[in-house]
Amino acid sequence: MTLSLPRRSLLSALVAAPLAGFAEQAFAAPLTASEQALVTRASAYLQGLTGAKGRFVQTDPRGSQTSGNFYLQRPGKARFAYDAPASRLLVSDGRFVAEADTRLKTVNRFPLGQTPLALFLARDIRLDQGVEVTRVSQLSGGFAITLQDGRKQMRGSLTLNFSDSPTELLGWVVTTVQGSTRIRLTQLERASGLDPKLFATPFPAARPTGRP
Repeated sequence: MTLSLPRRSLLSALVAAPLAGFAEQAFAAPLTASEQALVTRASAYLQGLTGAKGRFVQTDPRGSQTSGNFYLQRPGKARFAYDAPASRLLVSDGRFVAEADTRLKTVNRFPLGQTPLALFLARDIRLDQGVEVTRVSQLSGGFAITLQDGRKQMRGSLTLNFSDSPTELLGWVVTTVQGSTRIRLTQLERASGLDPKLFATPFPAARPTGRP
């Protein structure tokens, strides 16, 4: 499949991950017992993160930074809203991911299942099904897990960064041929009862992009 978006924000990168121009995939070595234990721990943490909200800072491949608020509600729903003067908004309503320009009132929509956002928002999160763990790295005070598409339909990688004690998602990195775009979560708290309006598709008259 081919999708084309003009911007290279992390949120755009998440939506446009199936592009053919991603970096070449690496061959994954079998995980050691300790690496598998970290993958299992990360899966359990993400499975338990049914609702969350907080702040993020994004760094694009050129080093430019933007920030905003995010909200997650599994299964399927998310909202990433950039601070002014940016006018970007990304919303998953459980079926489609909509990337909108709130100033121009334009939107591109993509089936959620065709984007790596589905990894965070699945009802049952499994890092050993549908994706390939290519690397598990020990970091100072934490660890990182690098994933690629197990179906070989997407090139490139998604790296999830976690703290060690307690286990908590710190952010993620999308790597493409254009470089690496990073999201750092500067604030994350579990949340329940989030307003359903947060996940309403902006400008719903727009038609989905990509395959049905």
